[in-house]
Amino acid sequence: MATESLSELLRRYRTRAGLTQASLADKAGLSEQAISVLERGTRSRPRVDTVRALTAALGLTADETAEFMTVARGKGRKRQAPAPDAEAADSLPMPWQLPPAAPDFTGRAAQIEAILSVLRVPANPRNGTVGLVAVTGMGGIGKTALAVQAAHKLVDSYPDGHLYLNLRGYGPGRPMTTAEALRQLLRSLGLDLRLIPDGVEEAAALLRSQLAGRRVLVLLDNATDVRQVLPLLPGSPGSAVIITSRGAMATLPGARQIRLDALSETESVELLSGVVGADRVAAEPDAAESLTLLIGRLPLAVRLIGARLAARPTWPIQHLVDLLRDEGRRLDGLGSDETGVRASIASSVQFLQTSERSLDREAAQALPMLSVPDGSDLVTAIAAHLLDIPVQRADAILERLVDLNLLDSVAPERYRFHDLIRTYSRELADQTLTSVERDAGIERVLRFYTGFAWACQKLTHSASPRLSLAVTSVGPVPALGRAASAVGWLDDEQRNLMDRFHQAAATSLAGSALFPELALAMFGYHESRSRWVEMRELCLVGVAVAQKLDLRLMAAWLEHDSAIPEVENGSLEAAVAHLFSALDMFRELSDDPGQARCCSSLTHVLGRLDRLDEALQFGTEALRLSQELGYKTVEGVSFIALGGLYDRKGDAARADEAFERGIQLARELGDARSLSKRYLNIGFSHLLVGRLEDAKAPLYNSLKVAEDAGNDDLTTQSLHCLAAVFASQGEHKRAQEYLERALALARQLGNRLREGCFLLELAKFSADVGDSTAAIDHLNAAIAVLQGISPHFEAAARELRALVQRGDRYTYVFDDSGVG
Repeated sequence: MATESLSELLRRYRTRAGLTQASLADKAGLSEQAISVLERGTRSRPRVDTVRALTAALGLTADETAEFMTVARGKGRKRQAPAPDAEAADSLPMPWQLPPAAPDFTGRAAQIEAILSVLRVPANPRNGTVGLVAVTGMGGIGKTALAVQAAHKLVDSYPDGHLYLNLRGYGPGRPMTTAEALRQLLRSLGLDLRLIPDGVEEAAALLRSQLAGRRVLVLLDNATDVRQVLPLLPGSPGSAVIITSRGAMATLPGARQIRLDALSETESVELLSGVVGADRVAAEPDAAESLTLLIGRLPLAVRLIGARLAARPTWPIQHLVDLLRDEGRRLDGLGSDETGVRASIASSVQFLQTSERSLDREAAQALPMLSVPDGSDLVTAIAAHLLDIPVQRADAILERLVDLNLLDSVAPERYRFHDLIRTYSRELADQTLTSVERDAGIERVLRFYTGFAWACQKLTHSASPRLSLAVTSVGPVPALGRAASAVGWLDDEQRNLMDRFHQAAATSLAGSALFPELALAMFGYHESRSRWVEMRELCLVGVAVAQKLDLRLMAAWLEHDSAIPEVENGSLEAAVAHLFSALDMFRELSDDPGQARCCSSLTHVLGRLDRLDEALQFGTEALRLSQELGYKTVEGVSFIALGGLYDRKGDAARADEAFERGIQLARELGDARSLSKRYLNIGFSHLLVGRLEDAKAPLYNSLKVAEDAGNDDLTTQSLHCLAAVFASQGEHKRAQEYLERALALARQLGNRLREGCFLLELAKFSADVGDSTAAIDHLNAAIAVLQGISPHFEAAARELRALVQRGDRYTYVFDDSGVG
């Protein structure tokens, strides 16, 4: 039997019930228009509450209700089983990432219609296909503009979200790997980065699972080839993909191929009119036609030349035509297939080079060097160091290049090349700059990053012994006024920094002492932002270079820091190996601060591995060394770690003595973050061993210090632990109040793992007092959040839901792995 659509099912059940659309609407509490829209098939995936109202009003049996729910979620009628939880599906993130459509988009009507004809109605689940369109053509031909224009016309067909990803297939720097693209798409769908598999096949399978049963439009821009995009495609019908690429996509299975050529004469003149004004073009129609012909009738070139003319209202169009007729300059030794774009860029550069204004000539001279660094964009401070000039002069040059449309201003003090303009500029760099000059520019950029990172670490980790190894410094930078702004600046610049780090590694700078120094300098930022992937990457390179250059102390600290990402990723044995290696290196150097830190770290990791006797041994050694050195930070951390070990061994008096000393040292240091975290660790330790009354005071203190310092992350953890204490004492109302505050803050922070764990905790509270309805609601919500993020906690939520549904008794037990 053929699969019935939702509209067909609804019409059949309504007719059987003897109801008109109006009477069904009245009975279900819906509008008549809503019924009409569903029966026409205009909307085939209604809201959950709408579906429930309809099944009740139609008087459907249990089997019919299951069938109706399944079809309403886009699953077809292939099996008579309950549909996946509808509330879970409705609570999935709905990304809306499409760039804005170009306001002056011109022509391409046939191509737009071709895309819409394939994708306007989501793929039919009966034939199991995914809507797929590949738009190909040369750089600057308008592929992205066309794809974005079409995508905006399709928004109503894909109500579950629209993803956009620039795969960087053609342009400066390395293309995005398939693994990186998968991570970014999965992050856009709300998954925690730490829970995304490293392997391409596993991550691709997870992406297909996330898109299954949803209608999402994906725009994969600037793809390298078919191999790059195949793992990024949905695996089930409903979603659709538009791909743009300069390369051929003919071997992409099932794709509608659309190849773009240059604009027609009429379209290119119309686009020029939209930029410079119709009256001006009408006054020189022949010159306008000649101009668009000379620039290859490419949309990018037309906009560039049009912008020049618009900025110079006294220039005749013919003047630009005369400039572009010099074929030697126009070709500039490049292929004729790119003549138009190259000529437009060359004319802009020539204007700067021949200008009477010194700023224009400086801008022309700066353009090649500005194109040298990899990365997506360029901030003013980086440009100043790259050019080795004052920041104010760099700002003036960048703004002048924006005036000439040779750079785009994407944010205050942040600029971006179009890929073709950057390609042209890099060729100029090859012609005008020696490799020594180019490498020197990259070195100045890395030095700025290193000096900035050290300054940031002084703000975030003022007692870090790594600071004594700082060699590079940076002058005054506004972002370094306080820790939050310094960390925020590095947030924005992190991707560029990594691209330029790898770029430098492929130049004469490879093996420079800047590599281990930058890795050490970035510790403060990486630890503050939990950037464990980048920390591991920099440490890996840094250790190797430091050892090669016999920078033994740097190598030892980087070996120690290599353990941190392993701990955070749960690879505790690997972390222990790094720490023992680092400890040996510090001992060979007779470096007591390093030994103290390694022993303190081993106390923590070995304790997590339940190697308590070894942990106590290293904790005692860390305490001895730190006290001898006056290393207050490690001394305080060691006291707290030892207190936790004593608590677990049942020696409460000794534990409390160690805890008190750790708190006293934190107060002496005046570090609010450390003080809050130490109070939290004390309360958590008491909670684990059942000292519930003793846990309250340190947790209240942790909460107050965190709130006063504006540390939302520690605030959520403190609230959660307080909730667990009261729940363990049977005070569920107070427990729920604290946990609901933690849940609201986790949602505000976008921390979906904590959100899911807190929902699971709320369900446990409800189940403990016998409120099965509330428990099921919380569990459904938790499962929806945790799907694809934490298989462990998702399984725990499903297991508890099954227990509650069976009517079994549940008694609340705190799960320490859920602290998050």
